[in-house]
Amino acid sequence: MANRDLITVGTSAGGVAALLEIARGLPADLPAAILVSIHMSPLFRSELDVLLNRVGPLRASFAEDGEPCRPQHIYIAPPDRHLLVIDERLRLGKGPRENNARPAIDPMLRSAAVCCGSRSIGAVLTGTLGDGASGLLALSQCGGISIVQNPVDAAFSEMPLNALDRVRPDHVAKLAEIPGLLARLAQEPAGEPVRAPASIAFEVSVAMGDERYNMDEMDRIGRRSVLTCPDCQGVMWEIDEGDLLRFRCHVGHAYTAELMSIALDENLRRALAGALRALEERLALARKLQNQAERDRLGSLAANWMHKVEELQENLDVIRAAIHRIDDLRAREGAAEASP
Repeated sequence: MANRDLITVGTSAGGVAALLEIARGLPADLPAAILVSIHMSPLFRSELDVLLNRVGPLRASFAEDGEPCRPQHIYIAPPDRHLLVIDERLRLGKGPRENNARPAIDPMLRSAAVCCGSRSIGAVLTGTLGDGASGLLALSQCGGISIVQNPVDAAFSEMPLNALDRVRPDHVAKLAEIPGLLARLAQEPAGEPVRAPASIAFEVSVAMGDERYNMDEMDRIGRRSVLTCPDCQGVMWEIDEGDLLRFRCHVGHAYTAELMSIALDENLRRALAGALRALEERLALARKLQNQAERDRLGSLAANWMHKVEELQENLDVIRAAIHRIDDLRAREGAAEASP
């Protein structure tokens, strides 16, 4: 029976330091390949491969599309591509962003579930928001081993906490314990193969950028929502995964419920800011016309424009207050997230 020869690791904020500690503690003869997805901007070149090669015995490189998955190697998702494993080979998906990220963690974990099932190990480390919870659930459903970093030990606890809220992981471990845990699990024989549900395989094809993706397929895995996609304003479907509620649109953008709320807040703020600019322009014009009517001694017309100015000013005050409330809420959420 094969051993557990595929390890997938997902992380976000605080993830570089966490990955360096794990790489430092792994053995040189690890009989498994490691896939890493970390949220990163496509605008900057990452030196993560250099850093990992410097601290640990395993070779690290950014994954290339189509290359085989080899043990004793760390493969990193390159910027702006989902890192997937399909038919025992690495694939770089061009599908839509998930949880506002590409690379995203959920697609990588789902692909490991479909490809390797009980031979796979998935770990969710430090980070913000909820990427990784859905993918870890898929991995568990297909017989894989799930690991979540202890939130108390994480630089940013939100991502591990969300995973713990929605998945019953096989292991909850401090960062210092994870290298030894991975080495031990990789030596153990895998369980019996478990066939992945069609819905998980379908979402892997979406992350890959499969052109066969359509609304009929979405109707099979979810129900249509009254909400629209924050990215493309398209139709969205609600997908229930136990305690986890997700949203995916007809284009393929996907959000957890928490991130959907944040994205809608962002859209609302942008809409309010647009309305504020338009009202400020109308107010400036109304004041100009009021002044002109007063100079021309057109009392009735000047009074009408003065009333309009007052009305526009009241509307402006309401919209400014709404924007301030959104900003205050975001600031409080950020402070709570950063607190120990």
